[in-house]
Amino acid sequence: MAMQHSDNGKTGEFFKADASGRRVAEISYIWNGGEQIEANHTWVDDSLRGQGAARELLDVLAGFAREKQLKIVPACTYVEVMFKRDESFADVAA
Repeated sequence: MAMQHSDNGKTGEFFKADASGRRVAEISYIWNGGEQIEANHTWVDDSLRGQGAARELLDVLAGFAREKQLKIVPACTYVEVMFKRDESFADVAA
């Protein structure tokens, strides 16, 4: 399952879909000005729980933020917890 990305300039998301096209994991964000995005939702299907899918989504979002020189506002519980738990996200945390 390849990571996919969509962004309409107001909102965006990174997601994975299974072979039938059904989404199985996603992390979404809202553009918050030109220098910040707000990570507002993370979801992983039960079939992928415990396999690191949420972390993979967050790593991709953080890579996107680094590439675009953005900060991430953690509005989603998962992102908020991971920002507190893992110092590797300090450079992208708003």
